[in-house]
Amino acid sequence: MAMIALVAGACATGTDAVDPNAGGEYRFVAGNGTGALLPAADRKPAPHFTGSYLGGGDFDSASLAGRITVINFWGSWCGPCRVETPAFEQVYQATRSLGVQFLGVDVKDSDQAAEAFLANKKISYRSLYDPDGRVALAFRGFPPNSIPSTIVLDPTGRVAEVYLGAMLAGDLQPVLQSLAAERK
Repeated sequence: MAMIALVAGACATGTDAVDPNAGGEYRFVAGNGTGALLPAADRKPAPHFTGSYLGGGDFDSASLAGRITVINFWGSWCGPCRVETPAFEQVYQATRSLGVQFLGVDVKDSDQAAEAFLANKKISYRSLYDPDGRVALAFRGFPPNSIPSTIVLDPTGRVAEVYLGAMLAGDLQPVLQSLAAERK
């Protein structure tokens, strides 16, 4: 319960998705700590998106095809992200053999702060640098409008879960195992 209160208070930045006063940048709101695995028949395709990795290199979401993917929107300035990110690294290491991939999306941050955060937390999966929230805008219909937010894609590229707020290992691991079992 304390984690939910922390999420609700620590990372809110507004109430509207797009802030016309900030050059049309995406605005993030408080997460409510909810999420549920959608039945396969109710899942919708994830949008196509591109970006740049922190540290360099281009990314295209077409590279996610065929694998369960965890997309986590985070910021180095976000208190709940500091708790969640090491747990995600543990789940990443534990589920790589199942074909699960992780992609971080750093928002409203400087690249230096983001890279220092990842190095300090010893995170081995890659993150996109998205200071303006363009990737979040691509997911507008789902929406990842709180920080942290996590979107889990099934192997066919459909959104299987959207979790608004901090998602810990005990929340994430069962979702990934359920999706892995669907492939069999």
